Amino acid sequence: MITQSCKDSLDMISVNDFRVVDRIPRIMNVLGVLSEFEVGEQDDEGVTSPDVSKPRRIIVANQLPIRGHRNEETKDWFFELDKESLVLQLKDGFPANSEVWYVGLLKVDVDKKDQDEVARLLFYMFRCVPVFLTADQKNKYYHGFCKHYLWPLFHYMLPLSPSHGGVRFDRSLWEGYIVANRIFANKVTEILRPHKDSVWVHDYHLMVLPSFLRKRFNRVKLGFFLHSPFPSSEIYMTIPVREEILRSLLNCDLIGFHTFDYARHFLSCCSKMLGIDYQCQRGYIGLDYGGKTISIKILHMGIHMGQLESVLNMDQTATLAKQLKEKFEGKIVMVGVDDLDLLKGISLKFSAMGRLLEMRPELIGKVVLVQIANPARSQGKDALEVEKETTLVAQQINRKYGYKGYQPIIFINGQVSTLEKAAYYAISECCVVNAVRDGMNLVSYKYTVCRQGSPVLDKALGIDESYPRKSFLIVSEFIGCSPSLSGAYRVNPWDVGAVADAMYVGIQMKDEEKHLRHEKHYKYISSHDVAFWARSFDLDLERACKEHHLKRYYNVGFGLNFRVAAVGTNFRMLTIERVAAAYNNTNSRLILLDYDGTMMPQSAVDKTPRSEVISILDCLCSDPKNVVFIVSGRGRDPLSKWFSPCEKLGISAEHGYFTRWTKNSPWETCSVAMDSDWKKIVQPVMDLYTETTDGSFIEKKESALVWHHQDADPDFGSCQAKELLDHLESVLANEPVVVKRGQQIVEVKPQGVSKGLVVENLVSTMRSQGKSPDFLFCIGDDRSDEDMFESIARLVGNPLTPPIAEVFACTVGHKPTKAKYYVDDTPEVIKLLQGLAAASVGSNHTHTLEDDHRETDD
Repeated sequence: MITQSCKDSLDMISVNDFRVVDRIPRIMNVLGVLSEFEVGEQDDEGVTSPDVSKPRRIIVANQLPIRGHRNEETKDWFFELDKESLVLQLKDGFPANSEVWYVGLLKVDVDKKDQDEVARLLFYMFRCVPVFLTADQKNKYYHGFCKHYLWPLFHYMLPLSPSHGGVRFDRSLWEGYIVANRIFANKVTEILRPHKDSVWVHDYHLMVLPSFLRKRFNRVKLGFFLHSPFPSSEIYMTIPVREEILRSLLNCDLIGFHTFDYARHFLSCCSKMLGIDYQCQRGYIGLDYGGKTISIKILHMGIHMGQLESVLNMDQTATLAKQLKEKFEGKIVMVGVDDLDLLKGISLKFSAMGRLLEMRPELIGKVVLVQIANPARSQGKDALEVEKETTLVAQQINRKYGYKGYQPIIFINGQVSTLEKAAYYAISECCVVNAVRDGMNLVSYKYTVCRQGSPVLDKALGIDESYPRKSFLIVSEFIGCSPSLSGAYRVNPWDVGAVADAMYVGIQMKDEEKHLRHEKHYKYISSHDVAFWARSFDLDLERACKEHHLKRYYNVGFGLNFRVAAVGTNFRMLTIERVAAAYNNTNSRLILLDYDGTMMPQSAVDKTPRSEVISILDCLCSDPKNVVFIVSGRGRDPLSKWFSPCEKLGISAEHGYFTRWTKNSPWETCSVAMDSDWKKIVQPVMDLYTETTDGSFIEKKESALVWHHQDADPDFGSCQAKELLDHLESVLANEPVVVKRGQQIVEVKPQGVSKGLVVENLVSTMRSQGKSPDFLFCIGDDRSDEDMFESIARLVGNPLTPPIAEVFACTVGHKPTKAKYYVDDTPEVIKLLQGLAAASVGSNHTHTLEDDHRETDD
């Protein structure tokens, strides 16, 4: 039985597009602060209204950039912007004339009776639209599915047992995740102007939200950025709802990742699970999905330079930095700042510190590691176990190598302000970021900027402004910032000895080299800040959506398998009613049919046509007004065998190299001179790639050689196909052949042989026989069929040849094509042909009755 919660989770029906001004009641003068936020026009009650003329960016994240608390005595709510929140900082990258609105959860719990009041307050003060979840909904969505299932798995921790790697997949938690995402989508819908606004969704908490929004607004400008790693396909494929998540993300126009590795894993999953391959064009990566190009963005985020520099210019920061410098006088300070969770590698860092002192006892009393641990973001025994283990390791090392007045590890476990962290960064010679897996991690960026200093800080620390700045970074190979820090010392955090060696290198390195490394990092970090990242993403989202108005959209699929099919304004679905009406009104018809992928599914193992297909073709061929041809890349022997029951069926095999008009007519060979010496060059090359590509094979035709890789690993097969294409083009440069890459094939065939020439030859022959076609129907599914569509377009557009009254060039599936019509899949092709066959039967029956009537009159 389907539960009600499951029904609710799959309910994707659009809600009315009410505007927020209509939805949110008049606000009461809470705390007497509203008069300070008069940023727009006011109504007769003095309430600020949104400026509807400005372009708007709607930022959707798990949490709003708001801090809040309640006065328990007066019961009044107090809210302020959280200036350290990323979603607030990125607005600096948007155009000055745009508004930025936010949708997300509050960090504090609000009683249900106060929610309307708080919502009104937050909207009119900060343009924030809060999402309120019940305790059960939040527990399932955030603490359950997000933090204890998705987060560990996206960080390569499989739930092998209940005590290791997070919880296993739980259908009720998944349903809770869907329900929460739908509630978020409802809130976005309340404020969205679908043809004007752009929506930017953040992180793994909201990966199915795009499906809900795209279902309601086909043309909405929709971007998504994943802040965590995207795991390799072997890890991701363990998720029972893997396809639902992928398809939902593909409902975006732009999907962003911090590094190419994360994007590559996502693209690999799309290829292996959905059969969607990506293409690189002019510096951009794109996925063709349902007639749309989904853009992939690779750019890590940065820090807010202005905010951190303002902290460095504060007197309090300078005073604290001076005190810390005096406290650690004569000692080399290394610093680390991490969340207290399992993947940040703090205990491994402590072990490396212990190994350093063990290997270099002369450093005892001279070097200190200050580790600041931010509170864990998740709840449960995992966080407690990490805290216990980390504290224990620090105590053991301090007992072994410490003495009165000296502790090698200073472990600060608790909330530490940005000001205090900046002070520690400023006086530290080295920063160690040792996470075993992390999405981005901006600690090294902040450390570098703090080491650059400021006038106030320099004065307090007694540093001359002209003094060369220096810093040293030790970063894990498994964090997102590592590729951008080319001057950092990269380590494997699991190799404790290597991390200890890196610490020693940092201690012994000359100031001149530290200065060069620092300058290189600071130049990059200061130019690639959070505003640069947001501006770049915003511009790419605009670029990805620039053709929205040039296409028509259709909703396809149900639930989270929903997608939008995009077609050109002149590209439309071919219906049986449309083609049958033209069919019945014409007298000389040419019908051209591709076979594989059109009349026979590509996935079919047995390619023999079903009796139903033979019956349809036989019926079409029996109509004297019809000339019906199978135009295929296959050899003539299998085609002759398969279609032997259809005596009047024409066959054009091997892309038109061999052609016959009926079963009993002789095969005609293409006029191209046949010289097979090139096969002696091609065969050994294809043999080599077949041996090295498991699942591939060679198809030998009379006129061509074809290398197939549909049964190989999708990524490796595609890579090998590209290499084979380049290899063959190189060795066959002076041969009279062409090398083409098709759908999971690489084919070598003689020049001047194509399906396009088949169309031209058949039409020319019919005209020479006095049967110029007035009805042309052509259907196919892959790249070779595009040659037919192109030839048909030339024939129709040529004013010097007899016109063809009714032309139907039709492709199978939604994709870029030269055809003007499409059908969804092979079953739709069969239905279409059944309709034409039925029209032929009706037409023949009518003619028989007319003939009988004439004979009676005579």
